Amino acid sequence: MTALVARVVGLAAVVAVVGLLPWSSGRDPALSVLRARSAEQEPTAEALAAVRRELGLDAGPVALFGDWLGGVLRGDLGRSWVGGAEVLPSVLAAAGVSLSLMGAALAVAVVVAGALSASAFVRGARGTGRAGTGAASAVLAALPEFLVAAVLLVVVSVWLGWLPPFGWQEPRHLVLPALALGLPAGGILSRLVADAAPAVFEERWVVLWRSWGCPPGVVARAAARRALPAVLPQLGLVAVGLTGGAVAVEVVFAVPGLGRTALGAAEAQDLPLLQGSVLALVLLGSAGGVLVDLVRRRMLGPALRAAALPAPPPVPVRAGRAHRVVVAVSALVPAVVVGWGLLGDPLRVDPAARLAPPGWAHPLGTDAVGRDVLARLGHGAAATLTVTVLVCACSFGVALVVGFLPGLAEGAAETANAVPPVIAGILVAATAGPGAAGASLAVALVSWPPLAAHAAALVRENRAATHVTALRALGAPPWWTWTRHVLPAVAGPVARHAVVRLPGIALALASLGFLGLGAPPPSPEWGLALAESLPYLERAPWAALAPAVMLALTATVAVSLSTIALRPPAWRADDRGTAERKGGSRGGPARPGDAPAP
Repeated sequence: MTALVARVVGLAAVVAVVGLLPWSSGRDPALSVLRARSAEQEPTAEALAAVRRELGLDAGPVALFGDWLGGVLRGDLGRSWVGGAEVLPSVLAAAGVSLSLMGAALAVAVVVAGALSASAFVRGARGTGRAGTGAASAVLAALPEFLVAAVLLVVVSVWLGWLPPFGWQEPRHLVLPALALGLPAGGILSRLVADAAPAVFEERWVVLWRSWGCPPGVVARAAARRALPAVLPQLGLVAVGLTGGAVAVEVVFAVPGLGRTALGAAEAQDLPLLQGSVLALVLLGSAGGVLVDLVRRRMLGPALRAAALPAPPPVPVRAGRAHRVVVAVSALVPAVVVGWGLLGDPLRVDPAARLAPPGWAHPLGTDAVGRDVLARLGHGAAATLTVTVLVCACSFGVALVVGFLPGLAEGAAETANAVPPVIAGILVAATAGPGAAGASLAVALVSWPPLAAHAAALVRENRAATHVTALRALGAPPWWTWTRHVLPAVAGPVARHAVVRLPGIALALASLGFLGLGAPPPSPEWGLALAESLPYLERAPWAALAPAVMLALTATVAVSLSTIALRPPAWRADDRGTAERKGGSRGGPARPGDAPAP
């Protein structure tokens, strides 16, 4: 019931805030609509007054919102202020395109996640687990979707001529956008699955099954069923994010999806079309959340309802030589690049060296203006990493607080996650003005939902663990139980998840800066440098790839270190023994998700 109320309140809040855009932006909505209809028409007082009368702007935002809401209840989303066409058919057509793209991209993400996390299940089923570096997952998660899209467009379409570069007429047009969206999403999902697997393989039922001689394949399938419920909310959020957050990819490949439709409507202040697009996105997010919750409860079985889930055991971390080498290389290369780059001038322009290739004078080449790429990387490290880490830390803190109210967290997260970062940036910039602070606030507003949903799922499972139930029966204070047992089991996985999201936060900030809503040029911020160099990718790939590689290496070292540093602590021996003697499980579940044997 709480989740339903949160979904309804969140939907109403988002649609109401969107409805205030023409008045909160500080621009005359009549002028914006007139410019969008005809850029040549003179904005005279008579023309603007005619637009206001036609759209009913003189009645004010409350009256307009009431009329629009009444139309929604009748199944009428109104007419576009710019084109005059009915909004509902346009939104339905865009939703169909976005759902098709989301399905294909989600299939790519699931395949990638399965391939990258398969080794963790194989090692765990055989009892030879060793901490993975997470390097492949971190690199994929750090890849900017618009950079992947541009590279695929140049290599596959322009150079090789295998697939069409633009349009949405044939199934072939689906391949490149699905790959551009699915590869980074697969990296995030694989990291989360591989992070949940080690704790499952340390549970007592797995040890018991292996001692009985169960084949590794059977153990791996059962462990996957036990580990996936904590990740399923992320799968739902990723699916919805692929539907509305694919604005950059839709723009690159000229895909007429919901994200691109909402962006165009926001820029033109076409309020009915923007409200209809956001309403469709939020409804899709809510529907996906309900479906994922049903599947998760089905997978956990009666153990969740009976508060009989196996308790989280201590997870031994065994980092091998490859792990240490990856961490060392991933940390050394950015350190050298940043230290070397600080010796140069990031704002010095050499018009004669525009898009110059790497050489002695410019070790990493120059950008489109003639500025040294190495110097911009060095001086942009502080701005990029400081703002990104602060936004990530704030999102992590909000997720932990909200996650301990699972019903509220899941409903609110679905609603907030459905709003694309670009739309959030436009709404924040309309009220607070463009700038780095506004961009950071906008990204923070849409960065906490995946973390909160992850925390809520973990809170539900840990609250249903046998040792927590036994401690409550023994009269342990609730605050002590939550802080000593539930919070440590939740904070570690969510913190590692937040680290995986670091590159995405940096790139979201960059995309807002590129649209004029964040840090303005000539800031040497890595994401902004990447976005500025993207149009010259075919001619000067070094200018775009250098900041992308730095982001990938930073993500790799962060994820690899978090594998060890952020592992949840084991229970205290006396607490664990007392809980198990008084009410815990002695054996293990006969089947993953069922109640433990008495």
